[in-house]
Amino acid sequence: MNIPYTFSILTAWLILNMAACGSSQQAGYAEDETFSTENVPVFNADSAYHYVKSQVDFGPRVPNTEAHQACGDYLIQQLEKFGAKLYVQQASVSSYDGKLLNARNIIGAFNPESKKRVALFSHWDSRPWADNDPDPQKHFTPILGANDGASGVGILMEVARQLQQQAPSIGVDIIFFDAEDYGTHRDYNGEHKEEHWCLGSQYWARNPHIQGYSARYGILLDMVGGKDATFKYEYYSEMYAKDVNRKVWRTADKLGFGRYFKKQDGGGATDDHLFVNKLAHIPTIDIIATSDQYSFFEHWHTVRDDMDAIDRQTLQAVGQTLLQVIYSEK
Repeated sequence: MNIPYTFSILTAWLILNMAACGSSQQAGYAEDETFSTENVPVFNADSAYHYVKSQVDFGPRVPNTEAHQACGDYLIQQLEKFGAKLYVQQASVSSYDGKLLNARNIIGAFNPESKKRVALFSHWDSRPWADNDPDPQKHFTPILGANDGASGVGILMEVARQLQQQAPSIGVDIIFFDAEDYGTHRDYNGEHKEEHWCLGSQYWARNPHIQGYSARYGILLDMVGGKDATFKYEYYSEMYAKDVNRKVWRTADKLGFGRYFKKQDGGGATDDHLFVNKLAHIPTIDIIATSDQYSFFEHWHTVRDDMDAIDRQTLQAVGQTLLQVIYSEK
């Protein structure tokens, strides 16, 4: 997540006052389409909360640290436990200030033989600096990243557990990107570029884990566990994958989660989905929390992004919506 008014994973620059683009009647999910929750698993928010906490318990997951290495190993072990076909991308990527980061993109493929696939993304690293903290003395303190990072991974871990217990009719790839949040420090005097963020997703988009990899669409989760979170139509999601946005938001509304998923224009976020769209050409949306008072959520890029920032009801709303979308695919 990025600078003031970006989302958790990259330098999200919130673009205000974007006009709505076109009608909400999009292909793939007509308003009069029969909606059924039959055969859709029930998302377990307590389980997702456990997976969030398990990551936070390692401490800040900053590349090139022991906590980062240990948490990555844990994520790999869990995906293997859930029966996924594992792919681990080792990459040496360069940060905005020239530091080499030992990064790992972690991919778990479910029903890998299927040609019909959906990709689910989140970043698993955490911000090296609390450079949005109200206390300037903490601007170089690593953050725990409970919401900004761990919440999306926690939800996808619970999704993976459900995929093992009840296989959907399509293939699903769960992809954890690394080095998303090692973007430019807000006090950096040099040039600020969007390419300074989302280093793991840029690498994957240019070097997919399977040659010629493709998916019907992708859904990125970022900062999806905060109290009273609201998710609006993110600008680049509207640009590249408007029909997917409409599908997900209508699904959430039908499930009774309309107070979380607002059918309103949000802003733009320099996040992993931007590079998946631009480089891998997979239409991908970003479910990311924004608010009127704060750029993203209240404790974004501060030392208070800890487990106190996580709400099980928000995890439930996002997780159940995601399961409904996945299990409705044919």
